[in-house]
Amino acid sequence: MVGWSRLLLPAAQFAKNRAVLLTPATRNALQQQLRQMAGDHGHHHMSIKPSRFQWDKFKDLMHFYVMLGVIPVTALVFYANIFVGPSQLSEIPEGYVPKHWEYEKNPISRFIARYILTSQQQEYEKALHNIYEENEKAQIRNLEEEIRRKMSERNDYQAYYYRPTVAKYHRVSKEAAEELEALRGD
Repeated sequence: MVGWSRLLLPAAQFAKNRAVLLTPATRNALQQQLRQMAGDHGHHHMSIKPSRFQWDKFKDLMHFYVMLGVIPVTALVFYANIFVGPSQLSEIPEGYVPKHWEYEKNPISRFIARYILTSQQQEYEKALHNIYEENEKAQIRNLEEEIRRKMSERNDYQAYYYRPTVAKYHRVSKEAAEELEALRGD
C-alpha cells in the first residue's frame, strides 16, 4: 500500500492547488502575461509575447524579392504583348531560309528560342556526334580485342602487361631456340 500512496501523491497535490488555478484572476494571468510599468497615472502595462522578428523579416524579404522580380517581368510581358505583339504569317521570299526562332509566334518565345535554347538541328547533330563517338569507342575496343587475340595466338609477349624482367628471359630463351634450330639445320 505504501507504493500506491507514493504514486498518487502528485495527483493529490494537483487536486489541492486546483482551486487556485480555477479563479478568474489566475486564469487571466495565465492567458496573458503583463509587465507593470512605473508611474501612477492609470493602467500602464506592456504585453509580454514572443518575438515576431523572424516572421516580419521573412515577410519583408519575400515582398522585396518578389517585387524585384515581378515588376520587371510584368513590364516586359506588357511591353512585348502590347507594342510588339504576336507574329503574323506571311509569304517567304524566294531563296530565303527562315531561322529556327522565326517559327515562334510570341515575341518572348522567339527571344528564348533565339538566345537561350538550341535549335532542333543542333540537338540532332549533337545526338549524331554522340552516336559517332560511341561507335568509334566500340571500334577501338574491337581492335584491342583483336590485338589481344592475335598476341595470345602467336605467343607474343609485349603488351599492356609487359614486364621487362620477364621479357629479358623470354628473349634469351627465344635466341637459344633459334640457335638450336640453326644447328640442327632444319
